[in-house]
Amino acid sequence: MKRVTGLGGVFFKTADPKKMKEWYGKHLGLPVDDYGASFRSIDIDTNVAATTVWSPFKEDTTYFKPSEKPFMFNYRVENLVTLLKVLKEEGVEVVGEIQEYPYGKFGWIMDPEGNKIELWEPKD
Repeated sequence: MKRVTGLGGVFFKTADPKKMKEWYGKHLGLPVDDYGASFRSIDIDTNVAATTVWSPFKEDTTYFKPSEKPFMFNYRVENLVTLLKVLKEEGVEVVGEIQEYPYGKFGWIMDPEGNKIELWEPKD
């Protein structure tokens, strides 16, 4: 079973997300919108389109909880339900319940150093 198939996103806390998006848009050319920036690519192994998201969050966000870290990585995965079951059997801490949206399913785990990791099964 495949586990991680790619990087889905990088999320970080900042005092002023709007200012950060404007700065990165102006100086680095990121294609920013209300949520951050999205980058499209093609997976060379599967020839499937993929998206990677860059998104600043307010520094008081609770979205990264229970992690106290100022960042969170999102990884694309295949078959999220089965993967979370296997990870739990392996002793990995699963956080919260799976959430489903029009663009995919999301689940969360914690790594050994207390970093919350978001797992995303995108809808192709």
